[in-house]
This record gives sequence, structure tokens and C-alpha cells, in this order.
Amino acid sequence: MNIYRICAPSATKVREDKVQTVWKRKRFQTFIAVTFGYALYYVCRMSMGVMKQPLIDSGLLDATQLGIIGACLYWTYAVGKLVNGFLVDSANIKRFMATGLIVSAAANFIMGMLGVSAAKAGWSGSAVFIVFAAMWALNGWAQSMGAPSAIVGLSRWFPLKIRGTYYGFFSASHNIGEGLSFVFVGSIVAAFGWRWGFFGAACAGVLGVILILLWMHDTPESKGLPSIEELSGEKTAEKNVTDAHETRRIQAAVLRNPGVWILALSSAFMYMSRYAVNEWGTIFLQENYGYSLAEAAAIIGINPIFGVVGTVFSGWFSDKMFRGDRKYPAFLAGALEAAALALFLFGGGSHFVLVLSMVLFGVAIGVLISFLGGLMAIDLVPRKATGAAIGIVGVASYAAAGMQNIISGLLLDGHTYEVVNSLGETVTRHDYSTVCWFWLGAAVVSFLLPVLNWKRRQSTIA
Repeated sequence: MNIYRICAPSATKVREDKVQTVWKRKRFQTFIAVTFGYALYYVCRMSMGVMKQPLIDSGLLDATQLGIIGACLYWTYAVGKLVNGFLVDSANIKRFMATGLIVSAAANFIMGMLGVSAAKAGWSGSAVFIVFAAMWALNGWAQSMGAPSAIVGLSRWFPLKIRGTYYGFFSASHNIGEGLSFVFVGSIVAAFGWRWGFFGAACAGVLGVILILLWMHDTPESKGLPSIEELSGEKTAEKNVTDAHETRRIQAAVLRNPGVWILALSSAFMYMSRYAVNEWGTIFLQENYGYSLAEAAAIIGINPIFGVVGTVFSGWFSDKMFRGDRKYPAFLAGALEAAALALFLFGGGSHFVLVLSMVLFGVAIGVLISFLGGLMAIDLVPRKATGAAIGIVGVASYAAAGMQNIISGLLLDGHTYEVVNSLGETVTRHDYSTVCWFWLGAAVVSFLLPVLNWKRRQSTIA
């Protein structure tokens, strides 16, 4: 549709003496819009993570159904990230990114309204499950419009010499969003009930849409500026023109690269353990150690906050300390993640131990998202094939996140018992013994798999 096509160059040009000032202002606005806009995307994505216990206690859904609903989001997100990644290269990124967040906020608002209607009309659990799964699948597709738009925005506005630095800071946006989800949405749910958690996430999404529309800009040319190459003084390399057959040949070569698949599997297992904490950590603390919803959400919220540290400094750390060789810091980060997860699951439940485990887990996951989630795969393939490698890793990661949700729900529902709460009511609780070993096993496999790549070098495509 024409409304989503990339903006044409503006007929009104910025005066030459104002070019640098206008460019720096517009690119900073775009950076702020994509970073905090994408953080608010995450609030709309992770909102259900703090609502599991209230939803189960309401009798509307069980753990298996909640796992399937969560998987619907991850699976549509995985497919959508590939499709929208191709579309956004020729799209108006402001409108594209804003549209995704509008739809995501609307999905949260509708689910809150459905929750109110279900309570009043006495809907069956199966009806609630079907409608929630459909809406959360829609949310997953809308979510997949965020990251491609943001990354293309950084590419269009920032020169190569500083793009990496700004990309590192942008990568912390998901940690900011996760932290907001647990603290902001968790506080709302604790105070007003789970339906208001959806409404709160929707309001956060609306704020993000406003920020994107006000401060995100499509291209320098659309604002009357020269191209990014002219602005930065970069020399433009001659473009290699490839036909459809050549493109397919390059993609096929990447698909045959065992090193990429090893990293994709490693990232998949890492995403299992990462989203096990994000999706089930709050209810784990509530049921296992008796924390209130607000207390549990605050503890889990520490993890993404410290993930910012790991994400921002991961590239610098590997470049300075290991001369760009990422296999050793990735192994150390993976071992730290597994140790932190073991401390969280089996450390006894004291407040100090749980906080320490989330600090360490967050730092480790921040590093692994950068390395296993992309950089190590890029190191193994020619520059022309980086998109295909990232696509393989991304699809595997989010497909595994969805699979983890279903397996965790099934394991929890297969090990239940009943207790009498402080109000004298009989409620269902879950035995976490089996599922904890599943989560920890995924973390261990994740950091051991890349060892198979330690002697592998970048492949060439002749």
C-alpha cells in the first residue's frame, strides 16, 4: 500500500550551513524513538508473564493453556520477523513501526475487555482459551514489525563508524521493556487485578505510538537532507548485482552451513531458559516461596535491568579483552547463566539469593543475546549472507521459546496438588521439581553446543 512506501525525497532542502545541525537532531530523535518505542513494544509483549497466577486462580485457564497461548505469540513472531524483515527495507519505517505497536496495544486492550466480559457473561474456559490464543497470535505478528523497523532506522540515519555503538545501546531496549513489564504491569495487576494489567500495557503501547509518530523519521532525504553516505563522507562501494539464481545459491550455501545450525540450536536452548524465567518466574516465586505478585514481579524485573549491562558492554568486552574472538566470552556467559539459573531454582528462596541470581542471570543473558542471537552466526558466513544467517537463528530461537511454553505448561499441569490458602479456599498448586530440571538442562545445552564451532572458520561462497 502506498501509505507504507518509503518516503520520497523532500522538495524543500535544508540550507547547507544547517545540514549537520538538522541531521544530528533528527538522528538523535530517531534513536530515542526506536529505543524507547521498542521498549514499550516489549511491555505489550510480556504483559501476560505477570498474570499467570491470577488467571489460574480465576479458574479461566490452566498452565497448559497459558503455555499454548504464549507459544502462539512466539510462533507468529518468528514467521513475521522473517516476512516483515524483507518488507521493511522498502517501507516507511515510522508508519510501519507505529502500526505494529497500535495493533499490539489494541490486542492487549481487547484481551482486557474480553476478561471483563468473560467474568460477567460466565464464559467457559475453552472459549476464553480460544479467543485469547487468537488475540495473542495477532499480537505476535504485530510485535514482529518492531525490531526490523528500528534496525533499519539506525541503518538509515547513522554512519558506520558510530552505528555499532548506538546499536549496542538500542539493544538494551528489550531489557528496559522487560523491566517495565514486571514492575509497571506487575504493580497494576497486584493493585487492580489481571484485567487491568492488559489495560496498563495498552496505555504503555499508546505512549510508544505517540513517541514514534513525533520523533521517528523515515530517511534523511525525506527531511530535505543529503543521503547518509554524503552526510558522513563514507565512500559507497560498488554494489554487486545478483540475479534470483545467485541469491538462491547464497541462501542455499548458508542453509548447508552446519556451524550456523549449531548456533541456531544453541540460541534456541538459550531462549528456552530465558523465557522460562520471564514467563514462569513470577508464578514460580509465588507458589514455591510464597511471595506476593508484586514482590515476585519486582525480583524477576531485576534480570532485564542488569541485562542492559551485558548487552551494552558485550561487544566492547569481546573486542578489547578477546580481540574480537567471541567464543570464550560466550562460553563464560553461558556457564554464568546456567549457574545463576540453578541458584534461582534451587538456592533456597531467600531474598538475597534470588536477587543475586537475577543480577547474574541478567548480565549473562544480555551477553548471550548479542553473541548467540546474531554476532557469532555472522562471523561464520560471508557478508552477503548475514541476513539469511540471522533469519535462521531468529526463527529457531522464537520457535523454541514457544515450545518451551507448551512443555512447561504440560509438565506443571502433570504435577499438581491442592492446598488451603489463608482465606480457607482450596487452590491448585504446582510441583516444580521436573520443570526446573528442564529449564536448567536447556541452559546447560545452550552453552555447550557452540564448543563444536570453536575450530570452525568463516565459510566462503565462490
